[in-house]
Amino acid sequence: MIVAGITTPIVNILADIIDFLGPHGAIGLPWAWAIVALTVMVRMLLVPLTVKQIHSMQNLQRHAPEMKEIQRRYKGDRQKMNEELMKFYKEKEINPAASCLPMLVQIPIFFALYFVLKNFTNHVTALPSELHWLIVPNITAKVTEHWSGYVLLVLYIGSQVGYAYFGTPPNLPKSQRVLFMIVPFFILPFVSRFPVGLLMYWMTTNLWTVGQGIITRQMVPKPAPPPKRSSRTPPKEETALPPTDGVSETRAPAQAAAVRPTSPRRVKRKKKKGGR
Repeated sequence: MIVAGITTPIVNILADIIDFLGPHGAIGLPWAWAIVALTVMVRMLLVPLTVKQIHSMQNLQRHAPEMKEIQRRYKGDRQKMNEELMKFYKEKEINPAASCLPMLVQIPIFFALYFVLKNFTNHVTALPSELHWLIVPNITAKVTEHWSGYVLLVLYIGSQVGYAYFGTPPNLPKSQRVLFMIVPFFILPFVSRFPVGLLMYWMTTNLWTVGQGIITRQMVPKPAPPPKRSSRTPPKEETALPPTDGVSETRAPAQAAAVRPTSPRRVKRKKKKGGR
């Protein structure tokens, strides 16, 4: 298999790390918790990329009004709009793809861990009695082989929904955020064929992303609300018209005086005869 051949070096590295963390290694963790510890180590190594992701989100949020103005200005010419946006990104040192870098780096690790768990006993020395985890009898078995796997599937969907809400950029359109929440239900048939240990890795990295997203939302500056116009706000001043024939004159005050409402005339009532 092509993917297996490409990820072979990563497979060997992950197997050595899990073996080091596992019951027969220096740390002595159960195999399931060794996978959780591996997930945390991977996410800690991705912290520099995460920092770039946060800075990119901050720049996008800060310059969002200017980008919207460019999109409005070149709405009829999509090619010109893309060129101007690329030029704007270069001037402001914005990398729109920075938010996808942590996910792209994790893809080969995800596949490599799948192959490690698929042939777990070939990579590490594990006894069958050591593969249980809480209510899960075997972390290398498929998710649907035991009722506990369905419990993990529910937890997985919850972690995916949390990832879609907190892990995605705050300026992501609502339609795309809803799509992130719906996708897990469509890929359930594929996820159910995964080993339990791989599902644990996925859940752990989702929960990490949720916590990271909560922190990121606090760091990204919120756009300032537009000023509200009240009834006491003074109206804009009339601009003076340009002079004509070399004679400097200001017509705005004259025009304003011309249309200025006059007070109603008082009518003198005639006194009736015999009245006081």
